[in-house]
Amino acid sequence: MRVEIILRKFGNSTGAVFPQSVLKDLGLKAGQPMTMGTHPDGTITLVPKRKYTLAALIAQCDPKSAAPADMALWDAAPPFGQEIL
Repeated sequence: MRVEIILRKFGNSTGAVFPQSVLKDLGLKAGQPMTMGTHPDGTITLVPKRKYTLAALIAQCDPKSAAPADMALWDAAPPFGQEIL
C-alpha cells in the first residue's frame, strides 16, 4: 500500500503524520517508541522498539558455544589494582 504523507513542522522538529488506516494495518499506535534507520538509497525503516526480558535474552544464548577469543585474554590477565583473589 502506498499512501502520500506530508512532513509537518512541530516547533524545532519535523514530523510525519500517518493515516489511522496505516497505523491499524501495522499494529502501531501514537506514542509507541520506534527505531528509525536511513539507507543510502533514500529508504527509511521504522521498527517498533522491543521490550526484552532476561528470560528471552538467555533463551537466545547457546551454553555449548565456545567463549569469545578476547575472553581468554581477560582470563589470563594478571590482577591489577585491589582485586581480591
